[in-house]
Amino acid sequence: MEFIEEIISTLSSLVWGPPMLVLLVGTGFYLTIILRGMQFRALPHALKLIWHKEHSSEGDISHFAALTTALAATVGIGNIVGVATAITFGGPGAVFWMWMTGLVGMASKYSEAVLAVKYREKGEYGMRGGPMYYLAKGAGLPWLGGFFALFTTLATFGIGNMTQANAVATIFFSTFSIKPWITGTILMLMTGLVILGGIKSIGRFTSLLVPFMIAIYFCASVIVLLLNAAEIPHALYLIFYHSFNPTAATGGFAGSVVASSMRYGIARGVFSNESGLGSAPIAAAAAKTEDPAKQALVSMTQTFIDTLIVCTMTALVILTSQAWLQGISPGELTSASFDETLGHTGVVIIAIATALFAYSTLIGWNYYGEKAIEYLIGPKAIRPYRVVFVCAIIVGSMMKLEFVWNFSDLMNGMMAIPNIIGLLLLSRIVKSETDRYFDKRKKRLGKIQFPFFPVKLKLFCYQHR
Repeated sequence: MEFIEEIISTLSSLVWGPPMLVLLVGTGFYLTIILRGMQFRALPHALKLIWHKEHSSEGDISHFAALTTALAATVGIGNIVGVATAITFGGPGAVFWMWMTGLVGMASKYSEAVLAVKYREKGEYGMRGGPMYYLAKGAGLPWLGGFFALFTTLATFGIGNMTQANAVATIFFSTFSIKPWITGTILMLMTGLVILGGIKSIGRFTSLLVPFMIAIYFCASVIVLLLNAAEIPHALYLIFYHSFNPTAATGGFAGSVVASSMRYGIARGVFSNESGLGSAPIAAAAAKTEDPAKQALVSMTQTFIDTLIVCTMTALVILTSQAWLQGISPGELTSASFDETLGHTGVVIIAIATALFAYSTLIGWNYYGEKAIEYLIGPKAIRPYRVVFVCAIIVGSMMKLEFVWNFSDLMNGMMAIPNIIGLLLLSRIVKSETDRYFDKRKKRLGKIQFPFFPVKLKLFCYQHR
């Protein structure tokens, strides 16, 4: 077993080396350029579309349900443990690079969803789409789509299963002294109850769970930050200053160089928001919509919510405390930061948040795995896959955390490679679909009232070509 762990660790380090980080961020930056910063100028419109319903359009679930299903998969322990890991090994500057990953990642997330809806098809178990379909039907590379589906199937047991179960089991044991196998069993049974109903059942459940769990975590974080308001300016200073300057060793913190800040900030940012991995567009393809760009705009808000809101709250809570300077392990750092301000109540809040975040991720990633295995083998493989998936939960709850993280990172990287190839090859399709949608909207609206200006302005951001 130690030999296998060493191999996985080595391969993970190779896959997530500088070339991969440059490729992911570079692709997002390239898409940002050709789409003319669409994620910034169209964000208010995208947020409004979340609540838009198209009852007569083809698809399985609403825009909102598709978003919450994708958020269920992304808002997980990466927002709690992942941010803590980035700060522990990369210093406060890692948070800046997480933000940069999120900002350019919004363009990647948008592009993925455009292609997913455009090239989706109707199957026995509802709509099916994602990178495997746009690689096969759009780029003419079905073999590459097969590789993506294979890596996704394997990744579901890492980022979407064992990592989540392990984190919950660990924090429940340290907080409530509940044995890992008990936590794993409960998670296994609860996950099975939801996923048996397919995407419609998952969509209904996540539509209730995801807003609730994000609201709880957000409110708890706001309380901590209000109590530590005097420390927020210094925390922001640390983030911006150390994004380009080494972090000196202080107290229990070993210090870090700029390269470490970039590496851990980008890697943990991608792990959290999954932009560029190709997972979220699988859920986007199930949305009821007549226009690929419309659902893509909704999908884009997922990265905004995940990284620029939830991850930021975690980072500020950590950096306004003293816990990150005391050599506390990443798995316990966020909990210790809440404990510093709220006492044991803060520890309980983090334990509950971890359980909710992880549980939602299990449900969301199970759907991704179902669609991937359906592409590889066919609809008959879905039910056996569900059985294997839920059984793996209890295994993950009792495994070593380091192995689980390395396996997750490796599979994430292997997913990203074919997906990025597809995004680059089909970037012109993304641009044409985007231009078509906004040209149509421009003709329909003519002039709009911008929310921060008292006068009407022309849609100048869409007329430059």
